[in-house]
Amino acid sequence: MKTSLAILSILLLFPAIPPHSRAARQDPRNENSGPLSSPAETGSALFETVIANQKRNDDALELYERTERVEIRKTGSETNPVELHVRRAFPVGTGTYKLNLSTAGKPSTAEAYRADLEKLEKFLVTVVQRGPAQQEAYAKLEKKRRDRNELLNASRQAFIFTFVANETRAGRALLRYSMVPNPAFRPPTRTASVFTKVKGTLWVDEQTKQLARIEGTVTDDISIALFLAKVYKGSYFMEERYPVAPGIWFPSFDQYDFDGRKFLMSFSIHERTLYTDYKRVGPPAEALTVVRSELAKSVSGGKTP
Repeated sequence: MKTSLAILSILLLFPAIPPHSRAARQDPRNENSGPLSSPAETGSALFETVIANQKRNDDALELYERTERVEIRKTGSETNPVELHVRRAFPVGTGTYKLNLSTAGKPSTAEAYRADLEKLEKFLVTVVQRGPAQQEAYAKLEKKRRDRNELLNASRQAFIFTFVANETRAGRALLRYSMVPNPAFRPPTRTASVFTKVKGTLWVDEQTKQLARIEGTVTDDISIALFLAKVYKGSYFMEERYPVAPGIWFPSFDQYDFDGRKFLMSFSIHERTLYTDYKRVGPPAEALTVVRSELAKSVSGGKTP
């Protein structure tokens, strides 16, 4: 069901952290920033800049590690209604490697954590070598990136954005917009047709033109994967984003509340994820150096994260 989640995340205009994205080719600090002249600037200039910034954020994300605290709410379970997973998400060029942590956000044992780091080191070595398997993985990721960027570009025509109000968050000025399907939009692909069944609200940081928050609701049942799965009307998604470095905004929190079916089985997904401790580790060759440094410290008695 994670595939369906990923698709829906993209189609809610600006997604949560994707499980795979390409390493950055551009410096995200070269963004077009500066205050908006007025809320009336809701046409192409504003949202094209927001989308361009989002693409740079997505590229930069594969250079940063983070801690993910995932809370899964189980419907119909009285004995264990909440399942909690904490993990260190480490970029490896062709995706993200997850290292399990305790609920306190620390390694469960030094030995187990070192074993995980050693596995991560070996994986990064194969990625850096860029053998045939890695070349194929990069090619697949590049295609996913192109497809996703096409969807982001299509979102400008798929929705009508209407200014609602000025708001503030943590001392920053935000512009709030409603987002409803554009009746004149003709989806170019089956995937893009999901735009016609989503509405929501988004908040744009006035100074940087970065997405600060988005929430969306499914307005009609959505068929996915050639109708083998369906997400039901009323399913909900939200995400908040904050700056983590000059010109870079990453998610701090997201929430999924999806109900539907896959094949003939019903599903209910209720997840909340808190993202913290962003740290730049760079592309695979640089990330490998970071991991080897941590392994060396563990041997000499230094502390692991």
